[in-house]
Amino acid sequence: MTELPVIDGTVEQKPKKPDWLRVKLPIGEEYKHVRNLVDTHKLHTICESGNCPNMGECWGAGTATFMILGNICTRSCGFCNVATGRPLAVDWDEPQRVAEAIHLMKVKHAVITSVDRDELKDGGSIIWYNTIKAVKALNPETTLETLIPDFKAEKENI
Repeated sequence: MTELPVIDGTVEQKPKKPDWLRVKLPIGEEYKHVRNLVDTHKLHTICESGNCPNMGECWGAGTATFMILGNICTRSCGFCNVATGRPLAVDWDEPQRVAEAIHLMKVKHAVITSVDRDELKDGGSIIWYNTIKAVKALNPETTLETLIPDFKAEKENI
């Protein structure tokens, strides 16, 4: 319990927060390694863009969820912390950079997600295709978990 002074001079007891509620600061060599890869390859992660409180823990374990197609979404979902607005132009080199980062991380299982890109005719499906193709070419043993957008339910893009 933490003591809090009250205006009339009495002291009120504030309950202590449970340990599981505390976010650990990002530290360690694995965290630094992932941070360096993300920065060097100019990549985005949902960890950063979504303000995930577990980022330090995941990156410290050598894992990250890559987010392709930039870090600005065209939608404003109430459950998400990713910035909404007008995205930058598509980065056609991003698929190869994601594949290289996954290779350098030596992960057995990679997770990729993306922002929604409703302003693009294909919703970004070509970048998705190119990313999966590049990752599998460079990392044939790595399994992939892909959290794809709905592409506005246009079947040819899905």
